[in-house]
Amino acid sequence: MATFVKAQASSFVASVVDFGLTIFCKEVLGIWYVAASFIGTVSGGITNFLLGRKWVFKNQKEKTVPVQAAKYVLVWCGNLALNTGGVFLVTHFLKLDYKISKVIVSLLVGIFYNYFLQKKFVFA
Repeated sequence: MATFVKAQASSFVASVVDFGLTIFCKEVLGIWYVAASFIGTVSGGITNFLLGRKWVFKNQKEKTVPVQAAKYVLVWCGNLALNTGGVFLVTHFLKLDYKISKVIVSLLVGIFYNYFLQKKFVFA
């Protein structure tokens, strides 16, 4: 249970980075919301990998970095597709604000996709 709580805290920090950059890119820089979501998701993914490796799963042997990074990128590509596509679909079809769409999609992907794959595959 402690690992799950740490993973959720790590996800929260990564989400702050993700959402902060998404909103900054959309609202300040005027980037299309889907591209802004992509940029935020990439940045949040990097943050989540570093926290997961060093703090959540405490699997930081130097020799495992390339393997973990490759596995994380594989899982993360699915995460990126689910988040970016999900934000587009929810925003476009349900006519919700992109920020609300991003919260909904991020929560669903984080709980039902990221945690299990990181625990059982990336940092196992």
